[in-house]
Amino acid sequence: MANVITGEKEFFKGIGQVKYEGLESDNPLAFRWYDENRIVAGKTMKDHLRFSGAYWHSFVATGGDPFGEATIEHPWNAKSDPIERAKDKMDAAFEFLTKMNLPFYCFHDVDVVDFTNDVVDNERRLQTLVEYAKKKQAESGVKLLWGTANLFSNRRYMNGAATNPNFHVLAHGAAQVKSALDATIALGGENYVFWGGREGYMSLLNTNMKREQEHLAKFLHASKDYARKQGFKGTFFIEPKPCEPTKHQYDYDAATVISFLRQYDLLEDFKLNLEVNHATLAGHTFQHELQVAADAGLLGSMDANRGDVQNGWDTDQFPNNINEVTEAMLIVLEANGLQGGGINFDAKIRRNSTDQADLFYAHIGGMDTFARALVTADNILQKSDYKNIRHERYASFDSGAGAEFEAGKMSLEDLRNYAVEQGEPETISGQQEMLENIINRYI
Repeated sequence: MANVITGEKEFFKGIGQVKYEGLESDNPLAFRWYDENRIVAGKTMKDHLRFSGAYWHSFVATGGDPFGEATIEHPWNAKSDPIERAKDKMDAAFEFLTKMNLPFYCFHDVDVVDFTNDVVDNERRLQTLVEYAKKKQAESGVKLLWGTANLFSNRRYMNGAATNPNFHVLAHGAAQVKSALDATIALGGENYVFWGGREGYMSLLNTNMKREQEHLAKFLHASKDYARKQGFKGTFFIEPKPCEPTKHQYDYDAATVISFLRQYDLLEDFKLNLEVNHATLAGHTFQHELQVAADAGLLGSMDANRGDVQNGWDTDQFPNNINEVTEAMLIVLEANGLQGGGINFDAKIRRNSTDQADLFYAHIGGMDTFARALVTADNILQKSDYKNIRHERYASFDSGAGAEFEAGKMSLEDLRNYAVEQGEPETISGQQEMLENIINRYI
């Protein structure tokens, strides 16, 4: 358990260490399922789930939306000096992370400290906060899961960063990534993420798509090469999203990203960081995206949240759908876990959730949902007919002509002759409803 860390003053007053109290607990500030030391499928829950707090949503977001001003006033934003204000924010962040017993955190560079339009000043500001963060990490035991650069908020990136038609803008994006990589490496970050927030287009009428994607690949190679020269041993992640804020983003979904990485010789260094709400925006289930990545050996990490079926945008709500998360954890367990990453709560409390405790309730709910899903998924794999049903569905390929086909030993003529010899195939049920019932039974 992490050491609870507070700064000169306590920001989350009256809230102590959140602990596991079990299913009988009525305490809203306690875990009912997440027992970090419980062994599931040969590992502790803590090692399976590798939970992370998202700096931007938890300590930067203020509840504002396109239709209204901020509703949440953070007490750590009171000071006028940007460095002192950033240190207060970091004090609050580590107080929360340790009270929640979150082993990791993630950040964008501009989350840590406010940036200006001066590259050198921004580098100096970030380096100052990196030194402060080193002390916080050492005191608390909390680690950096991954860092990244915000290459989408500043107006210079209105047409993208790495894919911007103006080389001058691309160079600014590169400077920002270099600084963010330096910060990530200095803090012992285990991974680094690229999210192409505006790496796409609003209209093909003014877009050279081929050239832009080639520029993106060169940008990623340059970033990877620089980090490796600095001794970075971690994994680079690409986070797919189909649209919003652009009309079309080049990292549309898992399959698109995998194809891009393969085409531009980036597979060796990059894996995927998948987000639930991004999957649904792409017209997929989260399970689908996980399976695509797992099948390619590129299931690196995940951003945990959910969308709203009645709202067609990225609402970033905290996860609470036990069926969905259980199905996700089945895929993660069968893939032998995430490769280098963890489960980052890229989720924000609602605009009308204005009490300090609300941030705790949200994370407790999300962590308990994943812990319960982990236990349920392991029980399904160990105790039910789930694996056998799926295996038997493909049994015709395990021997005889089916096995010869998989081995590449049957021609099209051979397949035709087999069909003639065997006649009409029998109808075999996929047993979907039974499998759905198995999920519900073990929940």
